[in-house]
Amino acid sequence: MFRSVTRFLSVRNFVREVRKDKHTLPDLPYDYNALEPVISAEIMQLHHSKHHAAYVNNLNIAEEKLAEAKAKNDVGTIITLGPALRFNGGGHINHSIFWNNLTPCGGEEPKGELLESIKQDFGSFENFKNILSATAVGVQGSGWAWLGYNKQTGRLQIAACANQDPLEPTTGLVPLFGIDVWEHAYYLQYKNVRPDYVKAIFKVANWEDVSERLKRAKAR
Repeated sequence: MFRSVTRFLSVRNFVREVRKDKHTLPDLPYDYNALEPVISAEIMQLHHSKHHAAYVNNLNIAEEKLAEAKAKNDVGTIITLGPALRFNGGGHINHSIFWNNLTPCGGEEPKGELLESIKQDFGSFENFKNILSATAVGVQGSGWAWLGYNKQTGRLQIAACANQDPLEPTTGLVPLFGIDVWEHAYYLQYKNVRPDYVKAIFKVANWEDVSERLKRAKAR
């Protein structure tokens, strides 16, 4: 039971990172059709207004139940809420990063410190894309592929997370750029050909956003 409580407390901590009263669905920084033809307006609308909204709603419900359980000192219920907090909290965190990782003005190589870090840690930008793409395509079932920052080594690192597991609580890496490989992110347009979706998403990658995330990660 001690390990279960410890695992749950770590979930509570990452949820607090985005906690401001009740969680709300963030607005997209662009219109639903802005990423076409890479990602269709239909996918973006469903992904944002239905899937992400569901994570937000269910996270709020789970936190209300948590507050009730804490008031009653109901440790059993507190522990059982862990998976719902992790799944829906992770879904909220992951998607809040994902929307800003994308831009209709993408497609160029990153610049400055980010590009130099990529070259240092992966050899070249092309090699980095190949490794991240292979990681995304290789996720079994649903999940995410991430470029993250390792605070211990000061280096960039690529990792995959299952389902909606959030990168930092799961691996210790600070999330910089994520590729959502749940089928709802691409199936209506790319069918079951995940590699085509992964290849195309670099055309709308917002490297300016990733660069800012890297600067903040190094300053922490």
